[in-house]
Amino acid sequence: MTPTQAPEAAAGAPPTLGVGMVGYAFMGAAHSQGWRTAGHVFDLPLRPRMAAVCGRDGTAVRDAAARLGWEAAETDWRALIARDDVQLVDVCTPGASHAEIAIAALEAGKHVLCEKPLANSVAEAEEMTRAARAARARGQVAMVGFNYRRVPAVAYARTLVEQGRLGTLRHVRVTYLQDWLVDPAFPLTWRLRREDAGSGALGDLGAHIVDLVQYLTGEPIAGVSALSETFVRERPVLSGASAGLSGAGGDALGPVTVDDAAVFTGRLASGALASFEATRYAAGRKNALTLEINGSAGSLAFDLERLNELSFHDHTEQAATAGFRRVLVTEPEHPYLAAWWPPGHVLGYEHTFVHQVRDLVEAVAGGADPVPSFADGLQVQRVLAAVEESAANNALYTLVPPPSPAEMPASVTAATTAAQT
Repeated sequence: MTPTQAPEAAAGAPPTLGVGMVGYAFMGAAHSQGWRTAGHVFDLPLRPRMAAVCGRDGTAVRDAAARLGWEAAETDWRALIARDDVQLVDVCTPGASHAEIAIAALEAGKHVLCEKPLANSVAEAEEMTRAARAARARGQVAMVGFNYRRVPAVAYARTLVEQGRLGTLRHVRVTYLQDWLVDPAFPLTWRLRREDAGSGALGDLGAHIVDLVQYLTGEPIAGVSALSETFVRERPVLSGASAGLSGAGGDALGPVTVDDAAVFTGRLASGALASFEATRYAAGRKNALTLEINGSAGSLAFDLERLNELSFHDHTEQAATAGFRRVLVTEPEHPYLAAWWPPGHVLGYEHTFVHQVRDLVEAVAGGADPVPSFADGLQVQRVLAAVEESAANNALYTLVPPPSPAEMPASVTAATTAAQT
């Protein structure tokens, strides 16, 4: 769908890109921050216009529209897609509705941003990827929202790997730890029901770290061996609405139908080894994502709680002075940072969504393939499915189907594809 020029726009102003968002809770608020801010920081070729937000509760969605900066509110996502002032649909709903909404939006000629994980199953993700490929032939773009790729230190780590600064990759280890389910009285929100969320910590947290490993290494995960567990199998049924990662429960109990934690090892296409841990039961860990990559020529490490820093070791230096160095990723030469503050003035979590908007708007305006694409989301979904299959079979090593040429994610290199065949 072609962006439009608003009648009130000043002469010489870029055309507008009308955005409609479905869902307005935790991720909806984060995405709204991105849409509100990106055009005030970056010189964008299109001006995002927050045309409408959609939710089922009319009063709540109107309140959210006023609070988050949306011009209008809808209670039916089909009506939002049908609006003439919406050229891009941002899907921030639970995973169970991702496929239906995203495919309908693509078929209606809209660009699409879909929050991760792409879908609740491989079959849904495949259908979404086919729809995105057909829409791409019509000039539309579709992107999945793995926002941690947009941390400047993570994007810079990718650059170091691409430049060969780590040499041949040997090991990757990554953990994503939270503690908001430690209390067994925490209520049964949608994130704890398979029919809504698809999986638990695996899809919520594991999707992020699987994507980060494949993005940073440029390699698909070829196989996994996994264990998972549900520690609290019944929880109080939710009374009222949940907000973000909070809510209140009543006296009745309902079954938890997703995993609480998953641990797995994996092999990358090149033969490098990887280990993963995702849990919502790590007492004291609020949103702790850490990763380390070791290669023949060096290593790097990242900690989300210190997201403006990257630890880097150059193993080609003399041993007497070599070691991990702290790189403060706030220089204008670093990804995204030329548009922000002077060196040393740090960014935060919300800025990843601003960067996400910048990259998506530039892809829409330039007719470029966005990254991460729905094909990237499908590749993550196939890894998650292999993890679940392995865990159901006592950690049996389970192969991940390689992407077909038509499904090849842009962040997977041709060299690693050749290594997998």
